[in-house]
Amino acid sequence: MDLNYSPEEIAFRDEVRGWLAENVPADLRQKVLDYQELSKEDLVRWHKILAKKGWVAPAWPKEWGGTDWDATRRYIFEEEYALAGAPPIAPFGPTMVASVLLHFGTPEQKQRYLPDIYNGNVFWCQGYSEPGSGSDLASLKTRAERQGDHYVVNGQKIWTTLGHYGDWIFCLVRTDSSGKRQEGISFLLIDMNTPGITVRPLLLLDEAHEVNEVFFDNVKVPVENLVYEENKGWTVAKYLLGHERLNTGRIGGSKRELAKLKAMAAKTTVGGKPLLEDARFQDRLARVEIELMALEITNLRFLDEMRRTGDIGPEVSMLKIKGTEIQQALTELSMQVMGPMAQAFRPIAYDGFDDFGASMAARYFNFRKTSIYAGSNEIQRNIFSKMALGL
Repeated sequence: MDLNYSPEEIAFRDEVRGWLAENVPADLRQKVLDYQELSKEDLVRWHKILAKKGWVAPAWPKEWGGTDWDATRRYIFEEEYALAGAPPIAPFGPTMVASVLLHFGTPEQKQRYLPDIYNGNVFWCQGYSEPGSGSDLASLKTRAERQGDHYVVNGQKIWTTLGHYGDWIFCLVRTDSSGKRQEGISFLLIDMNTPGITVRPLLLLDEAHEVNEVFFDNVKVPVENLVYEENKGWTVAKYLLGHERLNTGRIGGSKRELAKLKAMAAKTTVGGKPLLEDARFQDRLARVEIELMALEITNLRFLDEMRRTGDIGPEVSMLKIKGTEIQQALTELSMQVMGPMAQAFRPIAYDGFDDFGASMAARYFNFRKTSIYAGSNEIQRNIFSKMALGL
C-alpha cells in the first residue's frame, strides 16, 4: 500500500493551492475564517467562480463538466480547498441530487437539471427529515397522491438546511402504505415556488437561521419530476446518503482549525504561562491531533483501495464517526482557550486574532449537530459492526 503522493500529484496540489490563493475573494475568505454567516449571494458568487474554472463538480462525469480526476486528486483538492478558507459549495445540488440524477435520472431529467446545478443557476435543498422521522427515516409520513399527470403532496419536512435559499427541493414522500415502509417511498423534485409550500425558520442555539420547517399543502408536482420508479425511492435515498457521508470527515477543515487553535493557545496565558504549555491542555490537544493524523492516514488507505479496486466498503463510516468527533473536540478546546471571552452570540476580537472573532460558544453549539446529520454516529456504528465486522 503506497500512501505517498506521486510527483504528478504533488504538482497538482501546488496548482490547486496557487489557484485558490489567487482566486478566493478576500471578503469571502475572511467570512469563512471568522465563522460569519454566508448569504445566498455569497455562496452563489463563489459557486460561479469555481464553475467557470471547471472545478465545481470534480466527481461528475467529464461529459457533464466533471474534471476526470481520480480519487486521490479529488482528496487533494478537498484538503487544499479547506486549508485555503474557501467558502463551501452547498452540497445539495452538485453533490447530492446531481449524483442521484447521474445514476437514476432519465436523459431528459439530466438535460433539464444538471446544467443549471453546475452553473449555480438553481439553489437546491433537501427534504428528508420529518418530526418523528430522523434516524428512522423510513417512518416518514409526507404523502404524495397520484392524480392524473401530477402528484399532490401534503406533509411537513424539518431541519431543512438553507431551505430559505432553496429554489428547488428534493423530497422523500410516501406513495404507498400497504407494504413494508421502505417499499412505499418515492423521490420527487419540487419547485419551491409551487403554490402551497411554506418555509418557516427554526433558530438554533447559536441564534442563526440555518435550518427550517417546510410545509406542503396540496402541492401539485408533475409526474415527470419523479426520479427512478414510484415506490422505489428508498433505493435512491440510500445511494444519496452514501455520497453525503463521504464529505463529512472534513479533514482539511479540521487541520486548519487545529493550526488556529495552537496559535490562540500560544497567545493565551493561564497562571503566568501560555496555555499551550499547560500539561493537561497539551494532553487533550495531542490526543485530538493524533486522532486527526490517524483519520488522515485512514482516508489515504481508502483512497489507495479506490485506486486499486475502484470501490470502498462500509468501513467508510469510520470517516464520518471520527471526523465529526474531532470537529466537536476542536470546538471544545477552542472554548477552553477563549475562557471568559467565549460569550455566546456576541462577535469578539481577541488579542488581534480577528479570524476567531465569531462567538466560540455559538460555534460550539452549532457543531453539536455534526454527529447527528447524514446518519447519526450511533447508526454508523451499527452499519460498520454489521457490514464490516459481521456482528
